[in-house]
Amino acid sequence: MQINLLDRIRLGIAVFAAKTITSTIRTFKLGAASVLPGTIGKRLHPQILTMLSQQIKYGVIVVAGTNGKTTTSLLLRDILEKDGWKVVHNEAGANLVNGLITTLLENTSLTGKLKADYGILEVDENVIPIVIPQLKPKYVLALNLFRDQLDRYGEVDTITYRWGKAIAALDGDTILVTNGDDPALAHLGQQLTTGDKPKQVKYFGLSEPELYLDEIPHAVDSIYCPSCGTALEYKGVYLSHQGDFDCPKCDFTKSKLSIDSKEWPQVLIGVYNKYNTLAAITVMESIGISKSVILDTIGNFQAAFGRSEELVYNGKKVRILLTKNPASMNETIRAVSQVKQAGNGAVSLMVLNDRTPDGTDVSWIWDVDTEKFVNSGGTIVVSGDRVYDMALRLEYSKIDRDKGCKIIVKEDLKDAIDTALELTATTETLHIIPTYSAMLDVREILTGKKIL
Repeated sequence: MQINLLDRIRLGIAVFAAKTITSTIRTFKLGAASVLPGTIGKRLHPQILTMLSQQIKYGVIVVAGTNGKTTTSLLLRDILEKDGWKVVHNEAGANLVNGLITTLLENTSLTGKLKADYGILEVDENVIPIVIPQLKPKYVLALNLFRDQLDRYGEVDTITYRWGKAIAALDGDTILVTNGDDPALAHLGQQLTTGDKPKQVKYFGLSEPELYLDEIPHAVDSIYCPSCGTALEYKGVYLSHQGDFDCPKCDFTKSKLSIDSKEWPQVLIGVYNKYNTLAAITVMESIGISKSVILDTIGNFQAAFGRSEELVYNGKKVRILLTKNPASMNETIRAVSQVKQAGNGAVSLMVLNDRTPDGTDVSWIWDVDTEKFVNSGGTIVVSGDRVYDMALRLEYSKIDRDKGCKIIVKEDLKDAIDTALELTATTETLHIIPTYSAMLDVREILTGKKIL
């Protein structure tokens, strides 16, 4: 990308100011400096995101979706670095515009030059239409779309439409890698293969009927054909509305997958992490990374903070499983229940907050299928800003008031963690199921330090 002298001077000033802010914040331990430097940089040079991202040699991989962005982005980075490439990645999870700029600025010299082979940027689903035209990514990886924080995002259909419009406007060089098991995203991919600027589209998904759910969750997102509005027919569902589907009225059906899920292992526990793994593999195979490098990385992968992360605290094992909405909590409960059935993890801790990162509306907990989890026995300790909302939901899940799990309410989070650990046998793992801000609070207690 050619930059004229005036733009280079302005860029240099913006970079210097941003790096000065970063140094000041970190020197005086005022925070992580994951957003403010980008805010300053953008104010000084409005086109700074484009100017920096276009210097990345082989382009940017944008990772978008309601769930799984951080885990998938980290796996992509680990694979590329294992293969010897230099990668820029917003690993702190700051995925709004100013956070993306901050990430690029950190990897930029004082003269405004950014040297990297690939950029891996997880992007908040609501700002995709804003940043896509600026980043002009080589790959857009669309993981999934679930109802999440309706007070911020609106319905899934609105997000899908905005994504499609933004991606369609990109040059034909952009490759879309999308979830073929998600009707809305499969339809999005099929639509983008036509038009004035047709895109190359690759699909990932599952081809393992043994992983089907027993039934479609009652709070499932749209299971209607995005083309004609007819109710879709499912052979089975793997996760929420994601599965093997056909429309009985029109020719809309699940797209042919680019890889066979049975041939690949997964990272971490849960069907949702199988999807994350397959998404990353599809992108990496498209780039040309060898199967041996991919497999080696998967085998040694360490979870991102709070995403199936395993820690040891006071001599006992703890696993943190971030949940943000009905779909993610249902799948987390499913994964933990499978561990319980194996004779482990009889104690769980659920932490519900309603701060800005979580979404201020917590009514979504009533769309979670907690009944089987509660009635399978064991103990659930409950805490968080909305501890009584969560406890009430769990109590209403009991089929028999005198049976099922024991529910313990602890308003103080440290007390809740200590109580849950005391009840956890040394041979078992305490599963902590927090919302986003709660996860940060939990980690600060367990590790003694903040992330953000």
